[in-house]
Amino acid sequence: MIWLGVLFVLVLLFVAVFQYLAWYQRWEGRNTSGMAYYGRPLAERRALKDRIRRYSMPILPLVRFLALGNRQQASMPVFEYEGVCGPPKVSSPEVFERAKNYQPRPEDVFVATQMRCGTTWMQQVVYEIVSLGNGDLVDKRHGHLYAVCPWIDGINSVSLEDSPLVGDRPTRIIKTHLPTKLCPYGEQAKYIYVTRHPVSCFASILDYNRTLLGPFMPDVDKMVDWFCGDRMYWLPWPEHVSGWWHWAQCRENVLFVHYEEMTTNFSVVLDRVASFLGYQLTADEKQRVSEKCSFQYMKANEELFEMSPPNMFSVIGGQFLASGKTNRHQDVTPAIRQRILDYCRQSLRGSDYPAHQFYPDLVVPIMSEIEPTQRPALELSPT
Repeated sequence: MIWLGVLFVLVLLFVAVFQYLAWYQRWEGRNTSGMAYYGRPLAERRALKDRIRRYSMPILPLVRFLALGNRQQASMPVFEYEGVCGPPKVSSPEVFERAKNYQPRPEDVFVATQMRCGTTWMQQVVYEIVSLGNGDLVDKRHGHLYAVCPWIDGINSVSLEDSPLVGDRPTRIIKTHLPTKLCPYGEQAKYIYVTRHPVSCFASILDYNRTLLGPFMPDVDKMVDWFCGDRMYWLPWPEHVSGWWHWAQCRENVLFVHYEEMTTNFSVVLDRVASFLGYQLTADEKQRVSEKCSFQYMKANEELFEMSPPNMFSVIGGQFLASGKTNRHQDVTPAIRQRILDYCRQSLRGSDYPAHQFYPDLVVPIMSEIEPTQRPALELSPT
């Protein structure tokens, strides 16, 4: 009879843990969606992270156990809208449709990227330019970048209707990952697109998803399959870049920027973006903007730039601003790098995007990537 009592207790415990897990998920969702998190003062956001950490501790072992059985079959969850995939819980077909149908206004500046290609950095650049270097994400003003910049195709930010206009020339800074086929276009609005080496983009995506998905993140091979396929969020890198490059070549209100130039020659990019927005910064204003857009400043104030609300995995010690390196593409294995490069080379055939000018390895493999047996024989000059 003792074993029946033990079994009964275990069943009750099992049911109680699952009930607690269901309650926790509802509680976390209520407290982290949209401005429920980003609209809080910094002290309250820190306190909420602490509660998430404490409240999730009893169920983390169960969650990790459940993840073990799912890891081999796991793939990135997606929804689809008009041939473009997106991330559930972060967006939805209804959000994509509402974004597509938005009518841009003259005061709108869209910061567009494929994910993990410098979105937050460029948002901060635009915010500081229009604020003449006096932009301040403190509780008494804007509190958080997502309390300033609505994410038109996501749910975790201030809404378009409630977003503030910033700067002496009132400006609405809008974040988007949408490809041109869905991005709302207006002749009076401005658009700044930032791209990054695709392998660096992939390496950064791995870091980001490890932070947010924890043990539920698919294995790396499945992540490569997803990145190099039509289920990639907001379209695959080659198609995304090609669409925005075409817009930039035929529309004067679209500026195309490369992340690598931002890291190696920020002053030049800053001048170009400021001029595009119609600003001529003084030396002092440019210095203030540069300081507040530096990786050191943004890393030291990372809580003002978090790209996703906290969850039970990210509060353990995740980072949203990982390194700011130009050569993140060297952080993956040669096999993965080769696979992504081959995919992008093939996909860019027929594209107007001049990959050879910016990323030569997307056009011709570098010699170190070619197997010795595949390398052409070198012709020796006669002596």
